[in-house]
Amino acid sequence: MKAFKELTKFELTLWILSLIVVAGSFFAFGSRDYLTLISSLIGVTALIFLSKGMVIGQVLVIVFAAFYGTVSYFFAYYGEMITYLGMTVPTAILSLITWIKHLYKNTGQVEIAKKMKPRSIVFLCVITAVATLTFYFILRALGNANLIVSTLSVATSVLASTLMVYRSPYYALAYAVNDLVLIVLWTLASLADISYVPMVACFVMFFANDIYGFINWQKMKRKQKSA
Repeated sequence: MKAFKELTKFELTLWILSLIVVAGSFFAFGSRDYLTLISSLIGVTALIFLSKGMVIGQVLVIVFAAFYGTVSYFFAYYGEMITYLGMTVPTAILSLITWIKHLYKNTGQVEIAKKMKPRSIVFLCVITAVATLTFYFILRALGNANLIVSTLSVATSVLASTLMVYRSPYYALAYAVNDLVLIVLWTLASLADISYVPMVACFVMFFANDIYGFINWQKMKRKQKSA
């Protein structure tokens, strides 16, 4: 596949390592939920392409969100389910359209936004605050497991998804924070059911990929600026 040829040796190594850690933890803990495995493998693959600013990454995010939302439903993490199916999927579609409209020359990569406008920053803060408050009461009414952590996950997801639409490198930092929240969330789930340990491994690798994504987007931004 052409997209894989665009990856550097480091990026290929990070991707393969992510696949090994996720799949290894899945089989090591005797998990039988193959939907969780598929979700995790698609997720780490999506992130390596997002770190390159490649459109295919957004396509894979849409697929991952659909799988992950389903997995969350079975553990009664309704916040995750609603967030990913009701927000991440639509936002990823919007990001996909935005990225296609703002491709940088003929590189196949998105043109990174130079700076967010003040009104965009205000909108970002408002939508994050409103979504967080709204979801808190919705999740409490639904009897969501680990309410506070799930609500924090919603907040960081909204922030990250919106930053992605704006083509800001800081989307990756927001997602890295979200990864840490989800590591806690799925660790709590694993205490009740060890088969969810692979989800912890998944978000550990997500964290590594998102940190790299932020670093690489900064490099891309400097390169585009100097071109």
